[in-house]
Amino acid sequence: MARRRVLGVLIVLAVAAAAAGWFLSAPQRLDAGELAALGEGDAARGERIFWAGGCASCHSAPKSEGEARLELGGGAPLVTPFGSFVPPNISPDPADGIGGWSKEDFANAMLRGVAPDGSHLYPAFPYPSYVRMKPSDIGDLYAFMRTLPQVSGKAAPNDIGFPFNIRRGLGLWKLLFLDPAPVIALEEAAGAEVAAGQYLVEGPGHCGECHTPRTLFGAGGSDKSRWLAGAPAAVGDGRVPNITPAKLTWSAAEIASYLKDGFTPEFDTAGGEMVNVVKNIGHLSDEDRTAIAAYLKAVPARE
Repeated sequence: MARRRVLGVLIVLAVAAAAAGWFLSAPQRLDAGELAALGEGDAARGERIFWAGGCASCHSAPKSEGEARLELGGGAPLVTPFGSFVPPNISPDPADGIGGWSKEDFANAMLRGVAPDGSHLYPAFPYPSYVRMKPSDIGDLYAFMRTLPQVSGKAAPNDIGFPFNIRRGLGLWKLLFLDPAPVIALEEAAGAEVAAGQYLVEGPGHCGECHTPRTLFGAGGSDKSRWLAGAPAAVGDGRVPNITPAKLTWSAAEIASYLKDGFTPEFDTAGGEMVNVVKNIGHLSDEDRTAIAAYLKAVPARE
């Protein structure tokens, strides 16, 4: 009898735990106030956010150049220890892309990692950084995305094994790692230029997703103690460099110049994935690149 009671208690606890997990893992969408803050959207302003966010690097065909980088039919798979993630078609094609998405759908994907059907998106899409973006910038980006060429054809599906193919579990992952707070607490004396650079680096630029080591659970950029201190490359066998002042000794002017044309102070050129980053950041203004450089000089040095 005692064993039956113990078994009954264990079953009740297991059911309660499962119910709690299901509740806690539910997708969390933007509320009415956050959706209102999206604004009407301005495509001209949205183009700046498009390039700052590096959308073309993942969602256009590999080695695309010029106007072809605006054809966002899906890119090369991102092979990780958790599986192979394929960037989808995010062109305005209504059948194969996101042309049927409302502005609210788009904002929930960017800021909450939630698809229109209510499923969790995998954080290979860097919404853990995008969550720090201003809703008005999301509205502007949506307006710009609507102006891009429609590309037909769906990208291949992800190739992800158990248990990572259970998307519901990402709801619990988000509770741990989805944080809209700034990574670095800047002092007031840092100034407006550094603050502007912080927004671009920590938000749309999602630099920490590559330049900060990932946790055991695959969270990129969440380890503040090693923020921007370098990490194993997401693609290939190389290493993404430390870009804190401990290793990146270039002046702010040299950093800004490199982000514009890809030439280092040592007369070398950008290589690897950084080639696409420079192509993107090269579309920004000198003011934006100077702000990014100012922030990189202001972050804590990490060995």
